Amino acid sequence: MTLSIPERYVRETGRDYALRTLRENIIGLELKPGSMVSENELAAQLGLSRTPVREALIELSKVKIVEIWPQKGSAIARIDYELVEEARFMRNVLECAVAELCCGLASPEDLAALRENVARQRSYENMGVTSERFLSLDDSFHAKLFEIARKPQVYTMIGSLSIHFDRVRNLTLEDVNIKNVIQDHEDIVEAVAAGDAGRARELMQLHLSRFRVAEHKVRERFPDYFSA
Repeated sequence: MTLSIPERYVRETGRDYALRTLRENIIGLELKPGSMVSENELAAQLGLSRTPVREALIELSKVKIVEIWPQKGSAIARIDYELVEEARFMRNVLECAVAELCCGLASPEDLAALRENVARQRSYENMGVTSERFLSLDDSFHAKLFEIARKPQVYTMIGSLSIHFDRVRNLTLEDVNIKNVIQDHEDIVEAVAAGDAGRARELMQLHLSRFRVAEHKVRERFPDYFSA
C-alpha cells in the first residue's frame, strides 16, 4: 500500500491532511476498492500519529467509502452502484442549477478566471483526460462556478457523497474524449457570459452525461471492485 502524498497546506490539521490525502487516493484508485488499510502504515507514510489517521477513517466511514471493523481493521469499501447513482443525481441537479445562477451573477473578473482555466486545460489536451493536472483544473472550474453562484459551501457538501461517483468516473476516464470535455467547459463559459441560463443548463447536463457509464460495463472490466 503506497500512497500518493500531496504537500501539506500551511495550518492544515493532521486530521484534515489525512482526510484529504485518503480521499485523493481513494478517488485516484491508489487505494483500491476492497483493499485493507493499516492505521500504522498510513500514519507512517503521512508522517502523522495514529489519532488523526483514525479520525479521518471514521469520517470516511460516515459516507460509506471506508468500512471499519473493531479488532479487525479497516478496508476501502467496494463500489456500491446505488451510491454512485445518488451522487450522480445530486451533481446533475445542483450543477445544472448553479450554471443557471451564474448567468445573472458572473462578473467580468469571474468570466476572465473561467476562461483562463479553460485555456490552461487546453495546454494539457495532449496528456489525456487522466492527467492529474487536468483533473485538478476540471475540479477548479466546477468549484469556481459554485463560487460565482454564491454557493461555495454546497460544493464542499457534495464532495462527501461525490467521492462514490468520482471513483467510478476515474475507472472509465480513458473512454472520455478530452476535447469534448474542454469544449463543454468553453461553451458553458460563453453561455454564462451571454446570460443564457437555459443554454447554460443544457450544456452542463450534456457535460455531466459524458461521465455516465452503464454499471454492467464497469462490472465486466473490474468485477473485484464491486460489492455483491
